[in-house]
Amino acid sequence: MVVVVILSILAAIVVPKIMDRPDEARITKAKQDIRALEAALSLYKLDNFIYPTTDQGLEALVQPPTIAPEPPKWKQGGYLDRMPLDPWGKAYLYMSPGDQGRAFDLYSLGADGQPGGTGAAADIGNWETQ
Repeated sequence: MVVVVILSILAAIVVPKIMDRPDEARITKAKQDIRALEAALSLYKLDNFIYPTTDQGLEALVQPPTIAPEPPKWKQGGYLDRMPLDPWGKAYLYMSPGDQGRAFDLYSLGADGQPGGTGAAADIGNWETQ
């Protein structure tokens, strides 16, 4: 009986902490994806001397862009096998040049899919993943 009470108390303490972790895990996954996409974009620039334009988008990492400026040395097979979705099932957003003082902005709109927000609903961008 004492063991059951102790286990119940432990469960009451641990379960709420575990239940909050899915949001943290999704945020961490988004940051990891953004770093991986940044690495692929760096390889693209290394080969082609420029980043894809906003109009070309991140798809330029998967298939050769058909919108000017067409990359002169696009890597056969691409820079990624496929474009990942963010942990909330939405596409990552890309803008080149970026508005955050960088060559490009790469971000997820977070859990709510809307600009801004706090907590799990906050935007997660390459300007904050360093």
